[in-house]
Amino acid sequence: MTVPSREEYHDDVTTVNQLRGLMERFVAERAWEPFHDPKNLSASIAIEAAELMEHFQWLRTDELADIRNDETKMAEIREEIADVLAYTLSFASSMNIDLSSALADKMIKNAEKYPAADFRGKFSRDR
Repeated sequence: MTVPSREEYHDDVTTVNQLRGLMERFVAERAWEPFHDPKNLSASIAIEAAELMEHFQWLRTDELADIRNDETKMAEIREEIADVLAYTLSFASSMNIDLSSALADKMIKNAEKYPAADFRGKFSRDR
């Protein structure tokens, strides 16, 4: 696998399928398929998500905006969210889950559960 160019991967032009292919090639070149089973990948998602949360542990809400201006912290956070995405893409491949339709289905379910008219500006179930 040639190392991907940053210029060819951007949210506004890259498909989920392209990202899945990127991960599948990376895993295949290292013969990691036996280790990339759903159990290990789901654990890896949780571990990386915890590492992402660690960057925000003990911060007050008023301190959150400062993180966006800290290049070092943002670089670390960017790597953690990339790890979460990488394992999510690998998990979806291992389980043959179409991520786009899974997200669309979940958002339909969420829209029914949390109608905008009842939940606009609130996060509580109290209507």
